[in-house]
Amino acid sequence: MLLATTVAWAQRPQFNAQLPGVHDPVMAQGEDGKYYIFSTGMGVGVMSSPDMKTWQREKSVFDIRNNEIPQWAVDSVRGYRGHTWAPDISYHNGQWYLYYSCSVFGKNRSAIGVAVNKTLDPTSPDFKWVDKGPVIVSHQHQDSWNAIDPNLIVDTATGTPYLTYGSFWDGIQLVKLDKDLQTPLTQPVTISRRIGRKITLAEIDNIQHYTIEGNDTIEAGENAVEAPFITYNEKTGYYYLFVAFDYCCRGQASTYKTVYGRSKNIEGPYLDEKGQPMEKGGGTYLFGPDNEFFGVGHCSVYNFNGKWYFLSHAYDKSRNGEARLFLKQIKFNKDGWIVAAKSKK
Repeated sequence: MLLATTVAWAQRPQFNAQLPGVHDPVMAQGEDGKYYIFSTGMGVGVMSSPDMKTWQREKSVFDIRNNEIPQWAVDSVRGYRGHTWAPDISYHNGQWYLYYSCSVFGKNRSAIGVAVNKTLDPTSPDFKWVDKGPVIVSHQHQDSWNAIDPNLIVDTATGTPYLTYGSFWDGIQLVKLDKDLQTPLTQPVTISRRIGRKITLAEIDNIQHYTIEGNDTIEAGENAVEAPFITYNEKTGYYYLFVAFDYCCRGQASTYKTVYGRSKNIEGPYLDEKGQPMEKGGGTYLFGPDNEFFGVGHCSVYNFNGKWYFLSHAYDKSRNGEARLFLKQIKFNKDGWIVAAKSKK
């Protein structure tokens, strides 16, 4: 997520257990059978449910009130004060890996960190989040990409881990990681753009910048793509890359839409239904603005107990554009594409 305002985040409406307010949700099923959602918030927001229908808040990953904010992130990202964006959760090597984003609005002085835990069950004696520090850091006027919105995916054939991430600038990036799931082994490669061409650092530096909230300068450019998520469907044999096009975090003016493509190779290229590469602006429409929502985006996709679920946030028209949980079952057709309503991008 990129263009939210501090005012929006300060407004915390009463918790709705059936339709909770949330941004950038990811989900996992814990050892206790409950489903846990991690999301953008102070110290990373957490909530749980026994059935994916009724939710309750849990303690944040980092307890800001007790100064558990990662010091390395404060030192690396000027302006970061604990409001932590767009986490990613998955289980590997006997523990849970939670990747998270530290940034400030509209700039790519950003960092992705990772914390680990043996269990998601907060009542377990083994429950404790341990921060492992930075994974990837981006720098203003040095990198043509933005180190936020991480997602870990492991190659099913080789066991090689990859991290995809990115927001605006030159789009969605993919890097290969070492077996420690923390050390990048390759340079970033762009795998998705909203604008169907490469965006150079010089071009970004020369764009006309603008400000929000009086003094927060936006430097992201116009390549409005972010929030990557890659999943593998063993029945179709494809990796699926989901991204968000256009603009989040503007309430009734939000235009978020989710598009996707697929590839037999985890490194891509990812093609949409028309065969257009996503790094050249391609993407098959999945969810977005309709009669109920101003926008739907920043998704994650899972197979739980043989059923596929699409999870994201959506800007609800009945609630004046408030971002709330959007959770739908999806299916794949005989050709390996997702069955969902079609619309123009």
